[in-house]
Amino acid sequence: MAMDRKRVSRRRLPATAVIVMGAVLAPVMAQAALADTVGGKQNPVHALERAAHPLRSTEPGRNTADLRALGVMIGDAKVVGLGEATHGSHEFFTMKERVFRYLVEEKGFTTFALELSWSAGLQIDDYLQTGKGDARKIAKEALANSPWDREEFVSLIEWMRDYNRRHPGRTVHFMGDDLGAPTLSDEFFGRVTGYVRKHHPESLPQLNELYTGLRPIDDVFAYLGKPLTERQQLAAKAQQALELISSQKGPGGDEFEWAEQNARSIAQTAKFLTIDVKDPGSLATFQRFRDQVMAQNITWWQRRTGDKILLSAQNDHVGYAAGDPKLYPKTQGSFLRDALGKKYLPVGFTFNQGSFLSKDTALGGDWKKFTVGAAEPGMNEYTLDKIRYRDYYLDIRNAPAAARAWLDVARPTRNIGTQYPHPLADLAAARSFDVLIHLHDVREADKLKP
Repeated sequence: MAMDRKRVSRRRLPATAVIVMGAVLAPVMAQAALADTVGGKQNPVHALERAAHPLRSTEPGRNTADLRALGVMIGDAKVVGLGEATHGSHEFFTMKERVFRYLVEEKGFTTFALELSWSAGLQIDDYLQTGKGDARKIAKEALANSPWDREEFVSLIEWMRDYNRRHPGRTVHFMGDDLGAPTLSDEFFGRVTGYVRKHHPESLPQLNELYTGLRPIDDVFAYLGKPLTERQQLAAKAQQALELISSQKGPGGDEFEWAEQNARSIAQTAKFLTIDVKDPGSLATFQRFRDQVMAQNITWWQRRTGDKILLSAQNDHVGYAAGDPKLYPKTQGSFLRDALGKKYLPVGFTFNQGSFLSKDTALGGDWKKFTVGAAEPGMNEYTLDKIRYRDYYLDIRNAPAAARAWLDVARPTRNIGTQYPHPLADLAAARSFDVLIHLHDVREADKLKP
């Protein structure tokens, strides 16, 4: 233990011992003070360490005493965004289940949201509420070809279903807040047409006509192969279908709200798929639209249900600002801050070294294992890994001034999504997150078992 952390009682020491100890401690304390400065600048390691709370585990199902300080940091937030520095590392995924369990049991959270399609989220939630089906089969269908098509998310779904069995009066929910791609099944379209058939049958022929050519979208790459003008026409019809539903609120009540939201998801997806894949300059516009849609869906769910939500997504989506602002000019986290103010709290992840899953092509391709070594000098992770705790978290907002100042400077940072190799992000943690979790080592997520 460092000398400045020891507590010495002078009342138990003779005067000569106190004098001798003072002589010994003086140069040690002076050396420690010098160690807090490097090249005339404040050394952040000591300040960061004073703010850090050690994590005993990243695995769910264990004692959660080490998460109590995180609960205090979260306070009365309604939506907590929990990021990930890669899309396919075991520890990020298991830590999300661990934190969600804690928030459910100790902070009254009831919804786990994922940057998964709205329609796939409903499929998982139907299983959670009814128990019909098998968790592994549901995960395989709803999460197919996504980075979350992994054993870690089967574990989460199984725990959520078990929780609902034990708490039938206060069930937890799973939501997908993203656009409907890669698939919008015929069954999902039926959630909208079924409402019209039941409450406004006279409008059903018009609605079916508007959805002709759009229903279903079961292969997004084939859909993107349609001429741009055709996709734009289909998007216009999807918007007209939404307006038709919105004009017919009538006596439907809760059914109407869901039908309208489902029609909105179809319209959002059709608009997103008008992207001109041949124009790289259009990507930033549509990424902004996507993040805006995800934030709108989270806000709709939270305001309609009153649920507290743990939002799981990549760091660039949950943070107030992205590591690549040219590609992500306004993030989901920024939109959520506009809508919810201090009721939204983003938590970012960093890691020093390890393996993860990503793709080596921008579109399509398989998820593959990649490995990176220890962070190099100049990177955020290099300094963050100097803290004496292997894994830890800290509240950026209430950290010592020297720590906050260091966290407010942009530096190269690993921020890996669906494609690797990928340039390091230029990230200032204090401008993106309220809380930061750092892990020393991660490994790739586990493949689904047969």
